[in-house]
Amino acid sequence: MNMRQYYQKIKEVEEKILTPEVVVMSNETSDGGVAGIMNTVKKTVASRMIAEGRARLATEEEAQSFRQETNDAYRVSMEALNTAKVQLTVLSDQEMKAIKTALKSK
Repeated sequence: MNMRQYYQKIKEVEEKILTPEVVVMSNETSDGGVAGIMNTVKKTVASRMIAEGRARLATEEEAQSFRQETNDAYRVSMEALNTAKVQLTVLSDQEMKAIKTALKSK
């Protein structure tokens, strides 16, 4: 394939992609590429990967499932981060004495 055909193919694929970012699914390649890996990429990157045969556009169901899994993983990681945080309260001497006095009176 000459350069003109290569870039023409990329341009044709890019024109068919309507959104600025899409989910692609990788194809198995001779240089070690693994099939079935999904990722969100910009349409310029997607068009190049599709034209080179390294990926294909994910179906709507695949893309929706991938986005849901990604959102779930993000939510779980944020929850883990929040639970790992230590909450610290700084008390003045007066506040500490007031608490001690209140506890002694009980």
